[in-house]
Amino acid sequence: MGTQREAATGLRKAVGVTSVAVAMGVAGVLTAQPAAAAPAQPAAPCSAAARACVSLSAHSAWLMDNGAVTYGAVPITSGKAGHRTPTGSFQVTYKDIDHYSKAFHGPMPYSVFFTTTGVAFHQGSLSQQSHGCVHLSPEAARTFYRTLAPGDVVEVVR
Repeated sequence: MGTQREAATGLRKAVGVTSVAVAMGVAGVLTAQPAAAAPAQPAAPCSAAARACVSLSAHSAWLMDNGAVTYGAVPITSGKAGHRTPTGSFQVTYKDIDHYSKAFHGPMPYSVFFTTTGVAFHQGSLSQQSHGCVHLSPEAARTFYRTLAPGDVVEVVR
């Protein structure tokens, strides 16, 4: 069985208490340490017209509504050398929940196409660059798929 001091130290560690009074076994007011602030997320760099925003330099994407972020920032990977993701303003052309790329021989779950050259948001590796598409985590890919509709504006910026 531990001493009173060991018990008080364990209590301080368990609840983040910094009061010396507790460590000494003296009645007093308990004070909890303030929670650490969440790291700042990059701001969406797109116009109010964008329903989806991609920053290639920040490796991030957002969903938006009239300029307000509704989801994100989420991490992305984009096109590798020779297959760079195009920048500009585009519109969602179509969606395919179980798309399979014949050109690159692989599945593209939750695809949301936004160029006429086959570039899409879809579930993909966040550790490997793509052939031009915007890779999202499984959760983010589902959210982008559910949220975006044909005609929605997608802005891709450097």
